[in-house]
Formats: sequence, C-alpha cells, structure tokens
Amino acid sequence: MFTETIFGPIHSRRLGTSLGVNLSPTDGKVCSFDCLYCEAGFNAQGAGTSGLPAASRVAELLENRLSAMAAAGERLDVITFSGNGEPTVHPDFPEIIGDTLRLRDKYFPDVKVSVLTNSTMLGSPRVVEALRRVDNCILKLDSAIDSSIRKLDRPVNPAFTAEKVIGQLADFGPQGIIQTMICRGDGFDNTTEAEVNALIEAYRRIAPRLIMLYSIDRPTPDTSLRRVDAETLRSIADRITAATGIPVQTA
Repeated sequence: MFTETIFGPIHSRRLGTSLGVNLSPTDGKVCSFDCLYCEAGFNAQGAGTSGLPAASRVAELLENRLSAMAAAGERLDVITFSGNGEPTVHPDFPEIIGDTLRLRDKYFPDVKVSVLTNSTMLGSPRVVEALRRVDNCILKLDSAIDSSIRKLDRPVNPAFTAEKVIGQLADFGPQGIIQTMICRGDGFDNTTEAEVNALIEAYRRIAPRLIMLYSIDRPTPDTSLRRVDAETLRSIADRITAATGIPVQTA
C-alpha cells in the first residue's frame, strides 16, 4: 500500500524516474477492478478511514514536492497517477489533471504526465476528456476474452465486457498506450494461442501508438500467479509486432 498521496520519486521499469500521485485513500483501497495480481492487495481490505484526497490537497502536496525537487536540481522524467486503486474513479479527476498540468508546466515543463488506468471509466466523457490531455494515457487490457478478464481482473461492474472496452480503447487510437499483464496461474494463462490471437485482433482494432507487455514483479495477493520469463514475453511481443506493426515494450 502507498501511505502518501504524493510518493517517490521511484524508478519505473517502463517510465523512468517517476513521481507518483495516489488518488485513493492512504490507508485503504478503492478500485473498480479487484485484480489477482494487485500489489495493493484485494478490495476486501476496505477503503480505510482517510478518504479520497481533496483536489486542493493534491495540488498543494504536488506543488510542495515539485518546488522542492526543482530547487534541489533533482531529476524527474514523469509524474504518474497510480497508487491504491483506480485514479479515474476520483470525482475530481479532471480538475486534478488540470492542476497537475499547470504545476508541471511551472516547475518541470519537459516532464511527462502519465495516467495508469484500468479502462473502466471510459464511458465517462469527463474522464475521457481529461485522459486525452495527458502525455501518456496508459490503458489496461489484460485479455480480449471475457472469461479471462473476469478471472484475472475481476471487474466490480458486472456489465464490463471485453468487447465494450475494446471499442472504447479504439476511440483513443494512436493517442493511447495499451498495457497488458502477462501471467499464469490456477485456471488462468494468457500466453496461450487463443489468448494471444485474441489480443492481436484487439490491438489491430485499437491501433495504439505502443503496447506495454509486463509480468509480475512483486508478491501478489493470489499466490498461484506466476511470472512469465523475459524470453517468453519477448517472443509474444515479436509476434504481436509482426502481426500488427505496433511497437511492443516488455518489462
């Protein structure tokens, strides 16, 4: 669990030196997925007592950290929204994105703003508009098969489907980056022929500017999940690029 609203900087495997923004409680989890691999644990732990941070408080804390880093001459590559849940479910997410872009431009104008989202709020025009403003809109698609999404990601909304979210992801086109967790576990394996073929068809339809394939790097709440080795990840990535022409980054 992240115990701060602004955390880091940390080294991200995919993004570089990253200052994190956690829009979930600092002592609990609020998420529209309940993924088997979530490093913040299962939703059953509850939302805690601290509540969602107010937009004004996020801006204050972020400005304090950015001004201190700039004064110290520290390096920063990216400001990343992640944390103990799904950032886009925060009711003031669009306002917070606006504040973040303003502060980025003031203190670190060359730094990118990234949002890691599970794609469950793409039915909200306000959320989509805010996501289109950031430099790196990193959208989750762990499988293109409904039954697999339900096993691995366990969406809270029973109406969430692969077909629906793939259509919403396609609206972003080359403005979006698709992030896919590749792993194996009891009753789940998205390295199979059927899974990879379904993902390839989805990626073709979405046509993002980049695909990020990654595997487990930390302990997971479901202990049956297993990391996929780098050679297998690279093999899947090469197959995807050959079939779609889209670059694939592995980690």
